Amino acid sequence: MEGIGAVLIDIDGVLTVSWKALPGAVAAMERLRAAGLPLLLVTNTTSRTRAGVAGRLAREGFLVGVDDILTAPAATAAYLRAHHPDARCLLINSGEVRADLEGVELVEEGAGAAGGAAPDVVVFGGAGEEFSYPALNAAFRHLQRGARLVAMHRNLYWRTADGFDLDTGAFLPGLERAAGVEAVVTGKPAEAFFATALAHLGAPASETLMVGDDIESDVLAAQRCGLTGVLVKTGKYLPETHRAATGTPDRVLDSFADLPDLLGLPGP
Repeated sequence: MEGIGAVLIDIDGVLTVSWKALPGAVAAMERLRAAGLPLLLVTNTTSRTRAGVAGRLAREGFLVGVDDILTAPAATAAYLRAHHPDARCLLINSGEVRADLEGVELVEEGAGAAGGAAPDVVVFGGAGEEFSYPALNAAFRHLQRGARLVAMHRNLYWRTADGFDLDTGAFLPGLERAAGVEAVVTGKPAEAFFATALAHLGAPASETLMVGDDIESDVLAAQRCGLTGVLVKTGKYLPETHRAATGTPDRVLDSFADLPDLLGLPGP
């Protein structure tokens, strides 16, 4: 594959599953580094901060630092600072990512119930036990009162070591329909997310490749932004999802371990 000068890489399902390195992923990353290819890890992971992600990957043997990672929470913080400065934000998320939400005023669940100021924005992160009926119903009521809705992503599910788990996208459409609102999505597949990633690398879309296990949010979304899309058959990949997709990936690989050979990089 000629003309590729930079690479965007999803993490969960591509490099790791349940934060354990997939076979051949560490060695493939080392070959990309040795070739001098600029790369950025782009993830909708909402359970860890950028520093936490970098630390966990380092323990698995990946040579990455905080500046090599762009997360949906970090992109969400940038969006909120730009479009809703000084807004009171209610965060519903599984995981602690407040360190990556610098400059965002977060309020606790129940804000406004005792006469205080209600949230101006409801922010959905990743689903988990925090996505309870009381939490979703409280968000619904805030939206009815005029709060804006921002979602870090629309992922339907993700793969864990125990199988697939439901994610935010399984709940978001019902809330949107009930409240008569539409969420602004700040992570993948948002065009702004890919634009931020390309700006970070200083690379044009036409010379950048995106590797992901989610055919819609990772691969086809990147292709709509002018990037080359590579789908890997690990993580959340399912043949039926591939067949039913709204488009065709530029390339399909068995795993991230096959990427260096696709790019024609020297062997180890």
